[in-house]
Amino acid sequence: MNHFDVIVIGAGVIGSSVAYHLARFGARSVLVLDRTQVGAGTTSQSSGILRTHYSVIENVELALASWQVFKNFAGYLEDEEASAGLVKCGYLIASPDGPKLDALRSALQGQRDKGITVQELDAAQAGGLLPIARFDDAALIGFEPEAGFADAYLTATGFARAARRLGVKIVEGVEVQRLLHDQGRVTGVETSAGTFHAGTVISTQNIWARDIERWTGIPSPVAAERHTVLALEGPQPYTFQMPVYKDLGSPGMLYCRSYGGTQMLVSEGISGETLPAPDNQQGPVSMDYVAEVGAQVAERFPSYETAGLASSWTGVYDVTPDWNPVLGRLPGMQGLLVGYGFSGHGFKLSPGIGRVLAQEALGLQTDVPLAPYALDRFARGSLLTGRYGVGAVS
Repeated sequence: MNHFDVIVIGAGVIGSSVAYHLARFGARSVLVLDRTQVGAGTTSQSSGILRTHYSVIENVELALASWQVFKNFAGYLEDEEASAGLVKCGYLIASPDGPKLDALRSALQGQRDKGITVQELDAAQAGGLLPIARFDDAALIGFEPEAGFADAYLTATGFARAARRLGVKIVEGVEVQRLLHDQGRVTGVETSAGTFHAGTVISTQNIWARDIERWTGIPSPVAAERHTVLALEGPQPYTFQMPVYKDLGSPGMLYCRSYGGTQMLVSEGISGETLPAPDNQQGPVSMDYVAEVGAQVAERFPSYETAGLASSWTGVYDVTPDWNPVLGRLPGMQGLLVGYGFSGHGFKLSPGIGRVLAQEALGLQTDVPLAPYALDRFARGSLLTGRYGVGAVS
């Protein structure tokens, strides 16, 4: 009963997607272990924005593959009750003259080269889509109509339910304490509930990925970084029909989306607070920070100058030096695969990541080459730093 073909560590949106795709692609016995519950870690803190806009072309490919799943989630899982909570409202991104302009122009062209529909709008057209915002300073405005936002927790639990239906065993409330290996090959894991054996282990541990380094000595260049999300209550509605907005001209490269009624969900797309150790508990939100972000919001959304704070929370990113993930096999430990360091992209890419990690684990050709995401890129200096610089737009 304790022997499996594959063990997946972590049942967030990435681990649940990996587990489902392992079963879908033919793995016979799969065990998923999570220290708490499915989707209860950093997945539940996601703001849920979906887009294919990236300046790193490999991310565009993963995001496009993921979007194909999101837009037909129930059909893909063959579960008519499954829902990702998708709201297809589009994605606006704008830049004034300055250092982000050429990066935006290049990224839009990269999307077109992959067959993605993107439009370049003038200020009047953008204002028609998002009338509560001002665009008079925009030198370039891109619009991705096939984008929007969804619910990360629903997505994780949807993948988990579909995985269970295909025979995957998911055990919650079990902490993996040690990776078992012999002569450079994985043999299983030791946990708070006993020992489980497998020749393949896939770690999707997010901010806890440094456990891999502790267990194997293989460096894991990932840090936990806390970010704050605000829900602002304004005088004008930000309806679900209005697009997600990315403001490359604001100091914090703000991203904003509807949170229902007159509420706007908003956060910064830059570096946050680096934590000394993994911790996804709610952190403090200072009124100074609220005022700082509120001032940036009011600059773009004038009526929100009088907005109030409806709610707030913190979420934690697993950040690598180039703000892009490590995916695939690790050198020197046969049978060990990882997916960590998503740096705020994890939910957007989760269906595609689940597919490629499952394919790699089972010896299948991957939809997207994993070589650019290899761990050794940091030692080689081949970083996947986006043209916008470090930050969650990548």
